Amino acid sequence: MVKDLVDKAGVLIEALPYMRRFVGKTIVIKYGGHAMTEAALRASFALDVVLLTHIGVRPVIVHGGGPQIAATLERIGKQSTFVGGLRVTDDETMEVVEMVLGGTVNREIVGLVQQGGGRAVGLTGSDGGLMRVRQKRVEGRDLGRVGEVVEVDPRPIRAVADAGFVPIIAPVGVDEAGVTHNVNADEAAGALAAALEAEKLMLLTDVEGVLDGSRTLVSQLSIEEARKYMAEGVIRDGMIPKVECCIRALSDGVTRTHIIDGRVLHAVLLEIFTDDAGVGTLLVP
Repeated sequence: MVKDLVDKAGVLIEALPYMRRFVGKTIVIKYGGHAMTEAALRASFALDVVLLTHIGVRPVIVHGGGPQIAATLERIGKQSTFVGGLRVTDDETMEVVEMVLGGTVNREIVGLVQQGGGRAVGLTGSDGGLMRVRQKRVEGRDLGRVGEVVEVDPRPIRAVADAGFVPIIAPVGVDEAGVTHNVNADEAAGALAAALEAEKLMLLTDVEGVLDGSRTLVSQLSIEEARKYMAEGVIRDGMIPKVECCIRALSDGVTRTHIIDGRVLHAVLLEIFTDDAGVGTLLVP
């Protein structure tokens, strides 16, 4: 029994340097995938976020909601079309996106953090013009109300964090005319991380991280190495936009970016409070 207690003390002491390093720092976390849908992972994520706030870290959560949007569209008999992994979004689809992301999913995550003992406030990128966008085109195609981020006003997020709450942000932006647009959650998280001068950007995924040609996890990548892997086709499919998001964030001043396995319990804490080899891939300049 004494040994168990000593082991626990050792874990806390090992984490102390990391706690000191990140006190007062902003960490932006893109939350989605299995971590959002499985009960045990939801609970562990909420506890991770609450613990970060108690040691003085400032977490900012940007969430997705693709499966929930798809389920709602299916219930009303509406089919989705995708181009380059992005959902073509007409006016009716956008109504569902806003209802699901800004309403149902956002409120659920706020409640999750508060059940874990924290305090949270839900926002969307359209609140106070927080996230300005323009219409996005892929391969010259009009995707409807799909936006790409052109500007972020970090003041509403900082005001919420300064008041001691965790900002929970739905990736909905607004254009110059005040029209709302659906924004890819990874892209939104990267843009917010840059605007907030975040210490870390963390993208939770449903895979281990970036894999090399032999399908072995790559624990650390530079921008140059990541671009080489993409050119060679080693990084492909859905991992490409995540890596590109990390590269943009690093280029815009974010110190470190991570693509981590959200299927692992307490993945956020394991990545933050361990050395460079955590539970995913670290991308550095």
